[in-house]
Amino acid sequence: MRVAAERGVPQKERQEVTEAGAPLAPAELGDESAGSSAATSDSTHEHRAGSSSAPATKPVPRAATGKAAQGKAAVTKSTLASLTDWDAARIFLEVVRAGSFRSAAERLTLSINAVRRRIDDFERQIGATLFTRDVHGARLTDEGALVVSAVERMEAASFELLRAGDGLAGAASGEVRVAVTEGLGTFWLAPRLVEFQQSFPNVMVDLYCAMRSADVSRHEADVAIHLSRPAALDVKLVRLGRMHLMCFASEKYLKTYGVPKTIDDLLNHRLVLQVADEAAANTAFATIFPGFEQRDVIAMTTNVSSANYWAVAHGAGIGVFPTYASALGGKIIPLEVDLKWSYDIWLSYHATTGRIPRVRHMIDWLVEAFNPGKYPWFKDEFIHPQQLKTVYMGEPLTHLFGGFPNEGR
Repeated sequence: MRVAAERGVPQKERQEVTEAGAPLAPAELGDESAGSSAATSDSTHEHRAGSSSAPATKPVPRAATGKAAQGKAAVTKSTLASLTDWDAARIFLEVVRAGSFRSAAERLTLSINAVRRRIDDFERQIGATLFTRDVHGARLTDEGALVVSAVERMEAASFELLRAGDGLAGAASGEVRVAVTEGLGTFWLAPRLVEFQQSFPNVMVDLYCAMRSADVSRHEADVAIHLSRPAALDVKLVRLGRMHLMCFASEKYLKTYGVPKTIDDLLNHRLVLQVADEAAANTAFATIFPGFEQRDVIAMTTNVSSANYWAVAHGAGIGVFPTYASALGGKIIPLEVDLKWSYDIWLSYHATTGRIPRVRHMIDWLVEAFNPGKYPWFKDEFIHPQQLKTVYMGEPLTHLFGGFPNEGR
C-alpha cells in the first residue's frame, strides 16, 4: 500500500505533496509507476502485498439496529461516493495498520502533525469519526471499520494498475518526442535511430531538430539534448559528453585557395558558417577577427547543418564541424589552424516523464549513443581527427551516410 503511493517519489517531495493536501488518485499513481522499473529499479518491487501483510482490523458487526444501523448505512454510502482523495485514504490505512499516528508518520516519513491533519480532513470528508485516540494509540470506530473495507478495495485496484504497468514496461509503445540541436540531430542521431527502432518497433520517435533548445519542463519535448546546461531547476540532467569543433575544408577548395596555417591566414580565405544566434555569431567574429567586417571574409551563412556541410564539401569555403565529421566518412579535411571550440552535451527530462517506459528506453539509448568510452570524440579531452582512427575501436560509421563515401572531393 505505502509503496504504491510512494514508489519513485523522493522523500522530500512526498512530504511536501502530502502536507499540502494535494489529492492523488490511484490512476495517477499507476501512470507514474508503470515505467519506474527502469528508472528506479531499486525500489520497484520493495513491497507488493500490503493488504495481506496488514494486521487484522476490528471486525465489522453483521447487523445493527436503530440509529446505529442508519448511521453506518449513511457512512457506507458517503464512503462509496466520496473516496476520491487517495493520498488521505492511504494515510488513513497506514494509521490502521501501524496502530498509532506516530508509527504511521515514521513509516510515511511525515511529521505526526501532518498525519493528524490529513486524518482530520479525511474524517470531515467521510462525515464520521474514524478513530478514537487514547494513550494506547488509535482505535477504529465501527464507522472506521467500514471505511477500511472501502479503502482496501481502492488499494487492491491500485496494485492491479501497478501490475498492469509493469507488464507494459517490457512492451513499450507510443510516441517519444526528442528535441536536439540541428547538427547533432541530422548527422549523429537520425542515421542511428534505426538501432532504437529495431529494439522497440512499437515506439514512434518524433525527432525535432532545431538550433533553439527545447524546455522539457514546459512539455516542449519528452527528452531534450542541449549544448549548454539548461537553467530549469525542475528537470533531471545527464551530462552525456563533450563535442569538439574545428575548421575543415574540402580538398578541392585547398587546391584552389591554399592551406591556411594561422588565424591571420583565414583573412585571405572564404568562410562558410552555420549561424544559430546572430548576436552570438557577431560577437565571436569580432573576437576572432577584430577590426574586420564579416563581408570581407564570410562567403556564405546558413541556418541548416546539412547545407553548411554540403557547401563546404563542394568547395564553397572553410567551415566549422565536430571532430567526428571525419569518422562519418565526410570528404572534408581538418585544418591545423589554432581555432577550436568545445561544448558540453546535456540531456534533460522531467522526472515524471522519465518513468514512462518508452521514454526511459529512449533515455538509456541516448546515453549509450553519446558514450565517450565507445565514441572517443565525445571525451572531455580534444582528440585530433587523424588520431581518432587509432583510438576508435568500433565498427566503421561511414555506412550511416550513404552519400559520403561516393562523394568526390
